[in-house]
Amino acid sequence: MKKTIIIGLIGIMAFAGSATAQNSINLPYSQFGIGSSDMPYNLPIATRMGGAVYTRSGNNYVNPFNPASYGGIEKESFVFDMGFNVQLNTQHTGDNSLYDANGNLAYLTLGMPITKWWKLAGGLMPFSSVSYNSVTTQKDTSTYGTMNTRYQGQGGVSQVFIGSAFNIPAWKGASLQAGFNVNYLTGRIQRTISYEFADNTVSHWVNSRRLKESKLSNVLFDFGLQLRQALGENYTLGLGITYKPYQDMKVADNALIYTYDAISEQLIDTIFPAQGQAVGFDSRLEQFQTFGIGISLERNKRWQVAADATLSAGNGLQYTEDEEHNIFGQSALHNGPYSRTAIGFERMGNMDASTYWGRISWSLGAHMEHGSMHLTLDGTDHRVDAWGVGVGMSLPMRKGRSLLTLSAGYNNYGSSDVLMRESVTFGIAVSSCERWFAKRKYN
Repeated sequence: MKKTIIIGLIGIMAFAGSATAQNSINLPYSQFGIGSSDMPYNLPIATRMGGAVYTRSGNNYVNPFNPASYGGIEKESFVFDMGFNVQLNTQHTGDNSLYDANGNLAYLTLGMPITKWWKLAGGLMPFSSVSYNSVTTQKDTSTYGTMNTRYQGQGGVSQVFIGSAFNIPAWKGASLQAGFNVNYLTGRIQRTISYEFADNTVSHWVNSRRLKESKLSNVLFDFGLQLRQALGENYTLGLGITYKPYQDMKVADNALIYTYDAISEQLIDTIFPAQGQAVGFDSRLEQFQTFGIGISLERNKRWQVAADATLSAGNGLQYTEDEEHNIFGQSALHNGPYSRTAIGFERMGNMDASTYWGRISWSLGAHMEHGSMHLTLDGTDHRVDAWGVGVGMSLPMRKGRSLLTLSAGYNNYGSSDVLMRESVTFGIAVSSCERWFAKRKYN
């Protein structure tokens, strides 16, 4: 128990440090909305099954993508789950390419029983990242000469959640769980657009810069249901359902527009806010109504196959700057239908096997996303799609209840005519399942 507490404290401090650190990877797509997100594929539990997560449940890990899964935590148990990942990225646009890499603490989760029928879980994980730096050059010899426009952004959003699951009495041969999550999003995003005039012969054009900081502090909800039905003596059918309701929220923005000297970059004149005008204002953040359904078939805890489908009016959260201020102009990001499908297969380890290899679980899967983003660039609408594959294995540790999970995934995002991002993610997760609440018995 002491070891588990120490590991948990180290994980919390590491996550707190990584949450405030700047992401070193250049993510051009994070320029839009509240940034780019790799969920659920940043968690080994999802990577190893290709993103099929809605029916996943176990007594030794926490699955935050369907809160009903917490019902699988056994009585007298305490589950501590922590994961790390390393991501290798290659981005292509036309004949140009960029390679970079980064590593982070992927998530930290806890789970425990409150009563025989009520289970509790909570945790922290990154929700989105903002990290980009790009320059475009325009030339107009008749007016401003050469102008460089620099786009920069950094920051991100973290998610803290707490959820409950309830085991509901069901008919013979069936188990039924229902659950919910309360999610708190917190983070800061800083964005800058600089207009730099490079020709000294054009003296009447002055460098200008636009700064904006967005602070998120929002509460979201999601709900889940899981049903397992025995089919004879050998098979079990699983059903998972998730739902995110539509929510309309606010984001606190602060902005500054000013001109500056080209050499010292000192502020010359403030354009926004004008005298008597507030530097802060509220923008809009929307969570789309989202439905998810998963189905699985398991044979005697030997193997299982699972498939998921997700439908929504849009992917992630939609950020809209206040119309009265419009500091950065109209966003290229717009609403559009989103869908995700995933399928995975797992060969389940036998805890009673005579060899260690027989106790190892391994899995593989694939996913496809349509409408991950909808962008209007140069008057043309572009739908950004994604697809990927993943593999993994779970290695039982001491007592057979704790797990060490290894995963690897490949994701392809976008297209080469706009921007293609290829990423390979390696993950490792430690799931500690200890008996904290058992009463000792003596013969």
